[in-house]
Amino acid sequence: MKHHDVIIIGAGAAGLMCAATAGYRGRDVLVLDNAKQAGRKILISGGGRCNFTNQKVEPHQFICGNPHFVKSALARYRSSDFIELIERHGIEYHERDHGQLFCNDSAKDIVTMLMTECEWAGVKVKLRTEMLSVSKTESGFSLSTSNGDFSCTSLVIATGGLSMPKLGATPYGYKLAEQFGLTVLPTSAGLVPFTWHADQKVRFEPLSGIAVPSTITAQDGTQFSEALLFTHRGLSGPAVLQISNYWQAGEAISINLLPGENALEKIELALKNHPKQSLRNTLSHWLPKRLVEALFEEALLDKALNQLGHGEREQLAQNLNDWSIVMNGTEGYRTAEVTLGGVDTNELSSKTMQANNVAGLYFVGEVMDVSGWLGGFNFQWAWSSGVAAGLAV
Repeated sequence: MKHHDVIIIGAGAAGLMCAATAGYRGRDVLVLDNAKQAGRKILISGGGRCNFTNQKVEPHQFICGNPHFVKSALARYRSSDFIELIERHGIEYHERDHGQLFCNDSAKDIVTMLMTECEWAGVKVKLRTEMLSVSKTESGFSLSTSNGDFSCTSLVIATGGLSMPKLGATPYGYKLAEQFGLTVLPTSAGLVPFTWHADQKVRFEPLSGIAVPSTITAQDGTQFSEALLFTHRGLSGPAVLQISNYWQAGEAISINLLPGENALEKIELALKNHPKQSLRNTLSHWLPKRLVEALFEEALLDKALNQLGHGEREQLAQNLNDWSIVMNGTEGYRTAEVTLGGVDTNELSSKTMQANNVAGLYFVGEVMDVSGWLGGFNFQWAWSSGVAAGLAV
């Protein structure tokens, strides 16, 4: 049985970052993964360009049962540290809205960089390796795999969450945590599009492809101002993906279709300047005509502005600034970018990511109950948590 100082299960963002960090400290590191290639989720992220971090990363941009948990790791390995790393490797990148950073060329650049770092640090990576069993020993852990048996002093679980099962996502990390007595909080799909109820689908499916600026608010008051996209199946776009992390089944969301504007004042001003203009033409200056016709009754749209009663104008404004809608559900893990919930962070060290009650057992990345906003935050958590464990194993 071959012994290593550190074995990491999972060759994704957090696992590879942890491996390189530990390897540079002189540790003998082995990374195991059942996939055919490393970093599969990195490769498809950001439309193949990988939104690898954000210029400004703050703890409040993460959802975690223990909101203080992320602070230590994020403070010790910042987004600026990762930017320095990619610049050292000559990877060109650009900034988009809200400080999001993407590769100019391809997400492959990030995977190549991580694998190069692992190679330089003396890390061994074994792919196409199925885990058969893991057990605790007096001096660490014993692992049985489809590629032989191994032992290690420190074991790092970097198996990710349940999102995008077509990329090989499994609940293996959660089962391993439970095997060693850790609590796993209920999981659900995060950063995920909403789906229509049957009656909504008939009404709104023809709008597929329309995108508009919006501000969306969840029932808990959380709010995001970004694009809203109508799809065949429901609602998507950055604002919807963001709010999905704060939405519970059966709850309404509030959509402001004229963000930053007072709809009633706009209607009153239009009435003053163009009293005989139809409501349809008025609203079509502000929103796509197809959306206007799906939202409001034809009889109402055909009225001239001066034919609308004060109550009607108020109701119109309410529907534009505060359209309340209850969606059927989400598209689930199939298209989710992250998994909410996971290994309870109250049972882990925020400094080292080690399980409080199992010496030598560490968890990094998405397998934990830590989920970031859309915009590079989940990758930053992978880098920061990976480094935190890599410095400790």
